[in-house]
Amino acid sequence: MTTDAVPTTEQRSLRTRLLSANTFWIALVLLALVVVFGALAPDTFLTFLNFQNLFVETSVLLVVAVGMTFVIITGGIDLSVGSVLIFASMISAKTMQWISPGQQISQADWGVIAVGLAVALAGGAVWGLINGLLVARANIPPLIVTLGTLGAALGAASLLNDGTDIRPAPSALSDILGFGTLEGNIPNMVVVAAVITVLFGLVLHTTRFGRYTYAIGSNAEATRRAGIGAARHLTNVYLLSGVLAGAAGFMSMAYFQGTTISGNVTLNLSAIAGVVLGGTSLFGGVGTIVGTVIGVFIPAVLQKGFNIINVQQYWQQIAVGAVLVAAVWFDQQRRRRSKN
Repeated sequence: MTTDAVPTTEQRSLRTRLLSANTFWIALVLLALVVVFGALAPDTFLTFLNFQNLFVETSVLLVVAVGMTFVIITGGIDLSVGSVLIFASMISAKTMQWISPGQQISQADWGVIAVGLAVALAGGAVWGLINGLLVARANIPPLIVTLGTLGAALGAASLLNDGTDIRPAPSALSDILGFGTLEGNIPNMVVVAAVITVLFGLVLHTTRFGRYTYAIGSNAEATRRAGIGAARHLTNVYLLSGVLAGAAGFMSMAYFQGTTISGNVTLNLSAIAGVVLGGTSLFGGVGTIVGTVIGVFIPAVLQKGFNIINVQQYWQQIAVGAVLVAAVWFDQQRRRRSKN
């Protein structure tokens, strides 16, 4: 008998790591959902237009979830991102309205739009910096800090325009970013989200910033004793989350053609769910951007599929909740096995 078919030690080790990885199993869940809905409604679900809409509708959430991944890997949480997104879009729109000729924001040129983008990023950065300083320097639990800034940012956004939305967004912004496409097929919203995701995926997995993020989540005290400025780095992680929420707010304004005060309040829960579904541990120290991408698309595919086969949306909430609990349970089991 030949030994050609007998796997080597390296092959067995690689296969074991692959099968034990959270990302692998979550990817199988996503693939199974696509297969099931494709079989139930092949003429409507498995179409280019459906997947194009799916990617566009998930772009804003994905950008927020990328920042959330960094935060959760450190062992923290950011409940404020939905409100920060709303604040960033509101202050951006208000600024563009103020500097536009005759206060006609719809007629704003690209110079005005560039200022609006800078203001949106700065607005998100301010709230991210506040979160980071209170968590890292004042040692207040991130759950309490970001729960407080959730309400504060939403209140500040409402004060900017007396609780009403600013519409419409600059037509050039909506036409190019909101509904424009690259080569007539790939939506520009998807391109922007993909660039941000790849960029910060590289930051997380190939740079010192990423290594420090994992180190803090694994053992913050050991990180400090190793001479790493843990407080400064943790502040920067929350700052990053705020900046990406600001970018997502600008993208949301382009897509919805205006601000959405009441439309993104629960985005924080969707982002957390996507990150955790993707295998990032709520206990810190474990997570990948690839996993987050897969995790974000699981509820998105469920919602699309249920809508197409005419299932009530409440079932989608139940299904996502069940998968989320299962993901956390799986993570707990993995942690227990690693300690034994």
